[in-house]
Amino acid sequence: MSKNAQLLIRAGYVHKEMAGVYDYLPLGLMVIDKIRNIIREEMNAIGCQEVSLSALQDPELWKKSGRWADDFIDVWFKTKLKSEAELGLGVSHEEPMVRMVGQYINSYRDLPLYVYQFQTKFRNELRAKSGIMRGREFLMKDMYSFCRSEAELDVFYDKAAEAYKKIYHRVGIGDKTYFTFASGGMFSKFSHEFQTVCDAGEDYIYIDDEKGIAVNDEVMQDEILESLGVKRENLRKEKSIEVGNIFKYGTRYTKELEVRFKDEEGNEHDGVNGAYGIGLGRVMGTVVELFADDKGIVWPESIAPFKVHLIELLGKDNFDAVKAKSLEFYDKFEKAGISVLYDDRDLRAGEKFGDADLMGLPWRVTVSDRTLASGLYELKNRKTGEVKMVNEADLFKM
Repeated sequence: MSKNAQLLIRAGYVHKEMAGVYDYLPLGLMVIDKIRNIIREEMNAIGCQEVSLSALQDPELWKKSGRWADDFIDVWFKTKLKSEAELGLGVSHEEPMVRMVGQYINSYRDLPLYVYQFQTKFRNELRAKSGIMRGREFLMKDMYSFCRSEAELDVFYDKAAEAYKKIYHRVGIGDKTYFTFASGGMFSKFSHEFQTVCDAGEDYIYIDDEKGIAVNDEVMQDEILESLGVKRENLRKEKSIEVGNIFKYGTRYTKELEVRFKDEEGNEHDGVNGAYGIGLGRVMGTVVELFADDKGIVWPESIAPFKVHLIELLGKDNFDAVKAKSLEFYDKFEKAGISVLYDDRDLRAGEKFGDADLMGLPWRVTVSDRTLASGLYELKNRKTGEVKMVNEADLFKM
């Protein structure tokens, strides 16, 4: 089992239903929601609108694009109604999104339009692996742009790429994540990926440090390197995890599904389309793989379920005073707008500290007989391991 799955299960963030299928427990859902909100804010900031499409798929729609056949997409989950009519479970949402948007586009004045969703995807992977980073059921943010021209798509495409960079910086992996030229797989001939350098990765990329870009191993061809203005001898090879991808489809789906608009002169044109995806569980798993140490998970503050892990150690002496001070601190953290997880279990210090390290919240505050007597409280930084004693007032300034 991969490191991210082992740690997330042990720490109580996820529950494994079966190979490639995970449940998010309260703490895990809080992390996913933090990631979701960061993505939502950055998508909204570039003018996107949120929708929610169904997971059940109409095969007739996919037949129009040629992607219903298993020899084109070999990871379909297909099922049947009681009437024997066949349905699919969404592997992606290009076709239904294009068809839906097409119902509301008539004129050039209706464009450009950018829509996104957070939706569960289903992919019948031959072998589910890498924990929550590659599953048979997973949550994805997929966004689609509809433009009047290739030039208009190019402008938005670059804007979306910058928004993705902001997302990765906000979740804590931006410094190790590269804009990467790649194959389009089942979606298009070529695409761009966002790849995070990590030993647990399934991909290999070649990085140009001066330009801050990378090339996926799958497309390491001289003509591609030349088009990107990079030289093979200047590239370093690294193992990496794909944390997002973006595609320029042009009229690939709009032409097949007859999504057209009229220009100022009344002439009809096919809409110009792009797609932009991020797997939320994949981002979460990447953070775990990248920052975990030998004690457990290490969450960046931006996506940690709580900022502070408050631990009370109830000895034989001053039992009531330690309990009262712990409760007081809990209330003060809440009033200060600092999210706090309060460990009031009747366990030994070593067990509580071990669980705190495993769960990986950014800060640990300990209340005990000793700290109560001194008026200084133990504050531990989970990322650096630094422990210092601070007075009560300073605890609530973090």
